[in-house]
Amino acid sequence: MINMAVLNLKDIIKYIVKITILVTVVIGITKYLSQNQSNIKNQIQETNNKKLMTSFINIALPVTNTESINETSTKLASIDPLKLALGMELKVINSLEETKDEQPTSSESKEDATKVEQAQTGLKTEVQSSNVPNKYTTQYNGVKIKNEVKYKLTEEILKPDITVKKDNILIYHTHSCESYTPSEKYQYKKTGNFRTTDKNYSVIRVGNELEAQLKTYGYNVTHDESYHDYPSYTGSYANSLKTITKLLDENKNTDVVIDLHRDAIGDSTYAPTVKIGEEYAAQLMFVIGGNEGSIKHETWAQNLKFAIKVQEKANELYPGLFKPIILRGTTYNQHVTKAATIIEVGATGNTLDQTLVSMKYLAKVLSEVVK
Repeated sequence: MINMAVLNLKDIIKYIVKITILVTVVIGITKYLSQNQSNIKNQIQETNNKKLMTSFINIALPVTNTESINETSTKLASIDPLKLALGMELKVINSLEETKDEQPTSSESKEDATKVEQAQTGLKTEVQSSNVPNKYTTQYNGVKIKNEVKYKLTEEILKPDITVKKDNILIYHTHSCESYTPSEKYQYKKTGNFRTTDKNYSVIRVGNELEAQLKTYGYNVTHDESYHDYPSYTGSYANSLKTITKLLDENKNTDVVIDLHRDAIGDSTYAPTVKIGEEYAAQLMFVIGGNEGSIKHETWAQNLKFAIKVQEKANELYPGLFKPIILRGTTYNQHVTKAATIIEVGATGNTLDQTLVSMKYLAKVLSEVVK
């Protein structure tokens, strides 16, 4: 019995040893696998960190060399990914902010989009043929005039012996919605027959160009963009008279007042044009009011003298820029100053492009007269 007990004890010890060895092996294998899994996770994390960092570097830095990127990634591999991401994001944001600061504001873009370039002189000019003849009844020193009033135009009336104040120039539009034939550059939605309430495409835009051009010559220019023919066309001149009266009250010592229009004569194909150098400009036309309307206008001849003086200079610098002056009985609000005029810029067949070119040359002519 005693021998049996001893034998059983030995077997038990052997069994315990085997179990211990087995447990040790299992623990060892578990540790090994756990360590390998941790290493794999670390490698994956490191790879992801490098990819993340590289993407940020590509955004924030103008680097095209792959070796430079890998070198930078290696140096920064020890940085916490969250801090790295936040840091690089801040750099990207700062970079975008700097770029934003370099961009002009919307108003600056508008001005810079079309740089104001003064007109040159000594250019060849050529009037383009049109389907509407330019009729006239009187000619003075090369300036043609179509007289539609009952009184005779004498030498005394026509002689441009007039001086005007150069302190201020006022521009406004009795028919503010008048517009032109759409071009490739200037497409717009019409709100009537060659009319639009969009100031970027009407005669108001033409007035903006004249204003900008005149300012390059040092003039103080006031350009009123009020609608006088919208929503109702009737009463346009009564509306614009209120505007110009107010403007003259605010701008003392003003003689030159220009009511800028678009000619309505002819059909949509009529586009009076003159080629100046390599540019095509819409032709201009003075319309001068007489003393046969409902408003008394005894000094109408002063307005005519001013128009003749301007057109003489235009004929000298850019022959064909102006069509014959039209003298009519209606006052057209020109009784307000001695140098108040209507200037028709092109006709329905002209494009806005051509009218903007015209303003460059008109401003040059005025700069030679109003001084």
